[in-house]
Amino acid sequence: MSDPSALFDEIDRIRAQLRIDAARQLEKWQPCRIDPDFAASAENLAAYLALRHYDLRAVQRDLMALGLSSLGRLESRVLPALDSVAAALAALAGRDRIVGPDEMEFFAGERELHGRSRDLFGEPAGDRLTSLLVTCPSTAAEDRSFMLGLAEKGVEAVRINCAHDDADKWARMIEHVHSAGERTGRRMRIFMDLAGPKVRTGAIAALRHDKHAEFDDLIAVTAPGELRRVGKKDAGFAVECSLPEAIEASRPGDRLSIDDGKLEAKIERVDEGFFVARVMRCDAEGYKFKPEKGLNFPDAELAIPALTAKDREDLRFVAAHADAIDFSFVQSADDVESLQDALEEVRPGDWRRISLVLKIETPRAVRNLPELIVRAAARQPAAVMIARGDLAIEMGFTRLAEMQEEILWIAEAARIPVIWATQVMENLVKTGAFSRGEMTDAAMAARAECVMLNKGPHLMKALGELTRLLGRMDAHMHKKTPQMRRLTSW
Repeated sequence: MSDPSALFDEIDRIRAQLRIDAARQLEKWQPCRIDPDFAASAENLAAYLALRHYDLRAVQRDLMALGLSSLGRLESRVLPALDSVAAALAALAGRDRIVGPDEMEFFAGERELHGRSRDLFGEPAGDRLTSLLVTCPSTAAEDRSFMLGLAEKGVEAVRINCAHDDADKWARMIEHVHSAGERTGRRMRIFMDLAGPKVRTGAIAALRHDKHAEFDDLIAVTAPGELRRVGKKDAGFAVECSLPEAIEASRPGDRLSIDDGKLEAKIERVDEGFFVARVMRCDAEGYKFKPEKGLNFPDAELAIPALTAKDREDLRFVAAHADAIDFSFVQSADDVESLQDALEEVRPGDWRRISLVLKIETPRAVRNLPELIVRAAARQPAAVMIARGDLAIEMGFTRLAEMQEEILWIAEAARIPVIWATQVMENLVKTGAFSRGEMTDAAMAARAECVMLNKGPHLMKALGELTRLLGRMDAHMHKKTPQMRRLTSW
């Protein structure tokens, strides 16, 4: 049996050091000018980061053996949870009485997160706690019934991707959103996604082949307009990259991924204006290059501004119409500051009312996540989107499974909402057919405050299934905590 006295000493030592370490972290964040409404959340995040520098597994088992909290569910209440455990241990050990937190203080973080989620998405429809966000297709600008269908399905928010269409079409989509709200009595929030610095394939030249790239083939990737630099002696194919900085940042040994991982290669040689890479993986029938396909450079540090000239131009429309801005390719606190400064220019006075959603797409964004959150939430409502498509390519699919959990924990410690995004029920949305793996993935999404579905011909069917699934999962699980609802299967 665990010794309550020894365990109290260990927990007390951790509490004392935690306060010191958290205070140091908070001092680093002071330049962010943290708004009073976010101050308690920033303090809790600092405490969580400090706590997670400890390996608590042995302590957890000892606490469990005494019938106490294992501390495995303290993200939103770090110090209150530790203080509560210390008070119980002191009583068990016969030490001087410690007054732990009352119920209001203990669950204050949960209430803050709940309130911010409702402010961002509104009240969820039906029995579910998790909100729904749907990406609008281009046809939604002409098809008034699309938004009406979403409202009737209880969707809380729509996402307009500024990488597609133009301000005229966005305005028509928004008009349809408002019209659907008037007809159904359900207001859907409008999220607008800034395009960011997209890295895409451009012009293509077949130098030694005229069909598909295959395993072990050499391909050259060039800066825009530099295809002429590559000859048959260099590679079998040459393809332009829309972002010259990606060419400059690449080194031999770095990985290259094209078209959501359909082709993977390793860079062997870097020359002026291009590099040559060897194909390490593609489909058995080979890969056919096409323009406007995504390029990922997982090992390169692309230190480029997240806010492009196009984003700054689009921001004038976005700031006037959006409830929330999805910030693509954000990687540093400086990126956040640049967007907030630009937002203040185009909407002075009340720009802080617009929510900022941080799209986490790269390893650098993951490393900087706490600073990104604090810099954003210090001045306006903030949320995190786990953009699992690009993140999987950048970090690897195995690492993604672990990382999406850690992002959920960090955001909960900061008491801000999370949007679970990319390929949720994708097969069902596109083909109308169910997939066991996709249903399990969607069930796990219930731990986030919002789930995003992309466009597809069977979207409405998928929304119905997802609504039923989330309603059932919400009764069984809240974040990491199982809900001990009465079972009816046995």
